Amino acid sequence: MKLERRHAIPAAIAAALLIWIVWPSPYSHVRNLHSTGANIIAFGDSLTAGYGASPAEAYPSVLAAKLGREVINAGVSGDTTQSALARIDADVLQRSPRIVIVGLGGNDFLQSVPLDTTEANLRTIVQKIQGAGSMVVLLGFEFPSLSANYDRMYRRVASDEGCLLIPKTLKGILTDPALKSDEIHPNAKGYAIMAERVTGPVAKLIRKAGS
Repeated sequence: MKLERRHAIPAAIAAALLIWIVWPSPYSHVRNLHSTGANIIAFGDSLTAGYGASPAEAYPSVLAAKLGREVINAGVSGDTTQSALARIDADVLQRSPRIVIVGLGGNDFLQSVPLDTTEANLRTIVQKIQGAGSMVVLLGFEFPSLSANYDRMYRRVASDEGCLLIPKTLKGILTDPALKSDEIHPNAKGYAIMAERVTGPVAKLIRKAGS
């Protein structure tokens, strides 16, 4: 029995290594990996604008410091996916986007927008950005709904449209009073955690894309 176990351990390691080698990287499926755009743009609602903290404490500002690169903050408080779609040309597409970090959906949830509508708008936003030759990083969120699975929706959009997904971006933040400025927004500490969750995947995407 002991001899069998000794042989089983290297076999298990070899199998795990094979899976790691052949398993598709989430970065290899990102469309426009070799974008010729110039800018990183954070496009979203109040969570991107940094409501509840100073501009320097908003997650795009913290992300910029961590990456050592400028990140344009194109967040507008109160934006739904529909209102964001209405301003995408001026705020994103005309600014030579290379990587666009899309963080939307919270106000759709608060305004009881049907999930199908939110998903359709998100897909259109992603497709417009990709049509401009840019990579898309999609922030995923979970909201307390008994009838709509937002987490699954973000995963579906990212998979279908060739985005890099950062799931559950607010996990543990809005349930911790020490990380919130009010009931639905982080404070500076909360935004710092958001930025930390975004930094690693975006930095790796930049490396995969060739600086």
